[in-house]
Amino acid sequence: MITIAKLIPVLQTAIGPVILISGVGLLLLSMTNRLSRVIDRARNLLALSESMHGPAKDKTLAQIDILWEQARLIRKSILFGAISVLCAALLIIALFITALFGLEDAWLISIIFVCCMLSLIGSLLSFIKDINQSLSAFTVELYGYGKHAEQNIRIKKK
Repeated sequence: MITIAKLIPVLQTAIGPVILISGVGLLLLSMTNRLSRVIDRARNLLALSESMHGPAKDKTLAQIDILWEQARLIRKSILFGAISVLCAALLIIALFITALFGLEDAWLISIIFVCCMLSLIGSLLSFIKDINQSLSAFTVELYGYGKHAEQNIRIKKK
């Protein structure tokens, strides 16, 4: 039977993953808010595009395409973030189970921790890609699309 004196170090060790869950939870909140904004913006542009014609409609549709890609990146980022939180929760459970049953399975705990960190890295990389993608949508909005956009950008920079 495990005593309180033996359980306290396990509780202290489990605080790290709990803090990780809290931090990633805040990132997930930010990402879901961002996804909501992207979806709302795409819906607004889609409704607006139905009354447009010619180059203005093409520009709006180009923005919608970029927003679709953004939504996919944010979804991927949220998925990886959620997997990271799941792994952190599994890590806490593994810490307690190994302590309660006196198991010495450092490999299990290490693998769960590495999966947690790799998922977090994947989430953050997808989120960074999304940020860059939003700059692309803004460029289309400012300068147009296609080969004319490159000319407009060069003219604006001069």
